[in-house]
Amino acid sequence: MSKIYILHENQEWTDHLVKRLEELELPYEQWFLHEGIIDLSEEPPEGVFYSRMSASSHTRDHRYAPEMTESVLAWLEMHDRKVINGSRALRLEVSKVNQYTALEKAGIQTPKTIAAVGKEQIIEAAIKLNKPSFITKHNRAGKGLGVQLFHSIDALKEYVYGPTFELPVDGITLVQEYIQSADSSITRCEFVGGKFVYAVKVDTSEGFELCPADACTIDDLFCPVGEQEETPKFQIIEGFNEAFIANYEQFLLANGIQVAGIEFIRDENGVVYTYDINTNTNYNSDAEAIASKFGMLELAKFLGSELKKV
Repeated sequence: MSKIYILHENQEWTDHLVKRLEELELPYEQWFLHEGIIDLSEEPPEGVFYSRMSASSHTRDHRYAPEMTESVLAWLEMHDRKVINGSRALRLEVSKVNQYTALEKAGIQTPKTIAAVGKEQIIEAAIKLNKPSFITKHNRAGKGLGVQLFHSIDALKEYVYGPTFELPVDGITLVQEYIQSADSSITRCEFVGGKFVYAVKVDTSEGFELCPADACTIDDLFCPVGEQEETPKFQIIEGFNEAFIANYEQFLLANGIQVAGIEFIRDENGVVYTYDINTNTNYNSDAEAIASKFGMLELAKFLGSELKKV
């Protein structure tokens, strides 16, 4: 019997989807791709294969999960199986350089960014960037890995040559212009089946490393998910209908991405900069409960409709 196959490496982020699939009585199976084997002489089973592989897998001791997933996706695609968020989506998930080049090619503005390998080269990149304030981030990231804000080259040197410097897992550090928003927030747009579902406003006033998942495991770092405050960190925006959503949908279609969260920031002059694509998107249950909009439910329904087609 055909079923839905979930390819992932983080059970905490997958339980919410499993719950929705069970509510809808949809057949499913999980493929945990931290390790395993692939017999390339065999054919994969029939069904719908949904990849939720994360760029931050190495922070959970699953260093080679993306590489394993890439191999599995190549095998599935060779046999023309129905794959949701296939190899192209994974390629963008694990590399912000790939994200930014693809976005710019599609005419979607991103912050000015320079990629560097090597400590001296990071300093050189910041000098070349020539911005009064700038940030560093990891190329293969997730959870805001490696995001640091600097207001001078001297401060960057102190970090890069100091004991707290974080070496990216792929060796590539990005030096990027700092975009200051008028209200210290970013916006994350959620898409299922390539179509817009909702936008959520995220308060960034207390830090960059923000994760919408309810099970957020940033070791010893600020993660506000689930906290009860007068002003929630995550708020779904009612009536969000920006014209550039159509551009985002076209971008997802062109890159074979069916499920994603796309993040943008609007500067003090109203200019929109898109800076992140999350193809293993998670949702904040508190924000969804208030707005009565449920991303995982929409995702489960979409997977069910794709299963009927095959």
